[in-house]
Amino acid sequence: MRLWKRSVAKSCHQTSSEATGLSKKIALVGNPNVGKSVIFNNLTGTYVTVSNYPGTTVGISRGKGKIYGEIVEIVDTPGMYSLLPITEEERIGRSILITEHPDAVLHIVDAKNLGRMLSFTFQLIESGFPVILVLNIMDEAERIGMQIDIRELERKLGIPVIPTVATNKKGMNDLKDKIAEFLQRDGKKPDESLESFMIEYERNIGLALDGIEKNLNCDYQISERSIGLLLLQDDRDIHNLVREKEGEGYKSIGTIINSAKSSYSHSLGYLITMTRQSVVNELLDGVISMSADSGTRFAEKLSRGMMNPLMGIPVLILVLLCMYFTVGVFGAGFLVNWLEGTFFGDSESGWIVPYVTRFIEKIIPWRFLQDLFVHEYGVITLGFRYAIAIVLPIVGIFFIVFSIIEDTGYLPRLAMLIDRIFKRIGLSGRAIIPIVLGLGCDTMATLVTRTLETNRERIIATFLLALGIPCAAQQAIFVGILSKNIVALVLWVIIVAVELVLVGVIANKIMPGSKPSFYMELPPLRLPKFINILTKTYSRIQWYLIEIIPLFIAASVLIWLGRLAGIFDLLVNGLESVVNLIGLPANTAEPILYGFFRRDYAAAALYDEATGSVGLTGNQFLIAAVVLTLFLPCIAQLLVMIRERGLWISMAMMLLIMVLAFTTGFILNTALNAVGVQLSL
Repeated sequence: MRLWKRSVAKSCHQTSSEATGLSKKIALVGNPNVGKSVIFNNLTGTYVTVSNYPGTTVGISRGKGKIYGEIVEIVDTPGMYSLLPITEEERIGRSILITEHPDAVLHIVDAKNLGRMLSFTFQLIESGFPVILVLNIMDEAERIGMQIDIRELERKLGIPVIPTVATNKKGMNDLKDKIAEFLQRDGKKPDESLESFMIEYERNIGLALDGIEKNLNCDYQISERSIGLLLLQDDRDIHNLVREKEGEGYKSIGTIINSAKSSYSHSLGYLITMTRQSVVNELLDGVISMSADSGTRFAEKLSRGMMNPLMGIPVLILVLLCMYFTVGVFGAGFLVNWLEGTFFGDSESGWIVPYVTRFIEKIIPWRFLQDLFVHEYGVITLGFRYAIAIVLPIVGIFFIVFSIIEDTGYLPRLAMLIDRIFKRIGLSGRAIIPIVLGLGCDTMATLVTRTLETNRERIIATFLLALGIPCAAQQAIFVGILSKNIVALVLWVIIVAVELVLVGVIANKIMPGSKPSFYMELPPLRLPKFINILTKTYSRIQWYLIEIIPLFIAASVLIWLGRLAGIFDLLVNGLESVVNLIGLPANTAEPILYGFFRRDYAAAALYDEATGSVGLTGNQFLIAAVVLTLFLPCIAQLLVMIRERGLWISMAMMLLIMVLAFTTGFILNTALNAVGVQLSL
């Protein structure tokens, strides 16, 4: 029998006000897909900054909120399932809790999945954090007939419990009231009638915890009991921390841990987890009840259907078609044509480029220096123009579509649908997010790979994005050209897809490291809300303007330096013999090389050669399209790859991609000649 009693665990943390003298701090924690970001936005409004956690690539959202006249800092931590971290995001989330000493920790859970998430609440309480449990998505719980006795749950847990529906701001005033009580009492429990508790674990585990607590003589910012539990679960970071702080005393702690391990056939981590879940089940008895008439609703049936291949695959095809027409046809077609052809415009009718070019030529007499800013590859006429006129409208429309898909709750279901397939290429279903983003902008998608669980998975996803996921600008041009011959279009899609799968399977077999595991909460299916779409799109476009545009400008400077030094001419001359080997004329060497800097330029140049004096055949254009799709990523993506994965791993990827691209082109040319296929465009 697990007993409930007043906690004797000692809390060692200081509040942020005590530590820094600055404003109070609120931390939001919880599983992914529980509405954490919506509550964060409700509390902060638009006063938000997103930055990498020091020494990592994990982005942290911070904002300022006004809680009844008092300005407080609010931190949205990465998704966490436990204080025992598996992913880098969980490790960073725990680090924020321990080092930044929040005055209140809001544990946000999906009310209808309370039984699965309450174990994490126990861990936060055991650690001594000032916790408020937020039961979000209460409307969905009520729709399925679930009734939760909030007061009884508060009494048993010993902490405040606030029900909310964050998307409608229901319960947010009650939440702010409770936060204000915490802030007034410096994070202490505002309602002294609520009795804290600790879980009584198996006898030998309990004895080990008592022994560890007695041997911990240093301050760890969280309770000694929590440190002991993490040590018993073999948390490597905590073991290193205790070894460093306790010195010789760590040996005694190690002896206690080994003695406890020898008492059980199962791991201590398993026993601790099972004990917590048993306590959860015991606690919820009398707290949760279900209506007798609760049945499977249409939304639930639709949700299950989306994860079943029979219905899920047609839904996916429909979503991809919608993305093609909105991003490819409207964004890459209409908007790009107007922005590039009319707003910027090379001809005299253009609004920007002709005037800027004349101005630069007037104030700078030297042609080589003019080329840095204007002409074919200048910072303004290539870098800035490309980023604003070509890529921004495409990724901007993609951001809108992606935000709509995200707000409906479809993405987690898509992840569940393709998880089994992705496992074969070394990825989990979670990787669908960067892969789908790559269809909009591979540079942005490469940044998003940081959310994947293991370094092994992040490397595989980065490599596949660089190898064969065509960005929206490239897709639009190639699909528009190849669709004139449906056989050519189908061959292009099949060849690139097969290449990605084969490379992924091989990488999965030869790369060291643990295989990915996959667990994801399913948020409810909802109609998207305009304000949510607007907020998400705004923040992503802001990110694009700050993070990506400088990379395009840097690419223009590199092109200028390369042309000035004559390096590009040497590279083109060297590439001519290679393209001849795969059945292409020497003239295609330049557009293929410049595809490294401008994907759309290379595709458009190939089309001009196909319809111009060079007269590329349908076979040659298909080969060139396949090679260019598989060829090097754009320079902006490469710079992000180097930042995310490191220089040597990125260079190894680049070398392998070049070999694969031209080898595939050679095999395709040989096969087309062998079977006598002659495609036309």
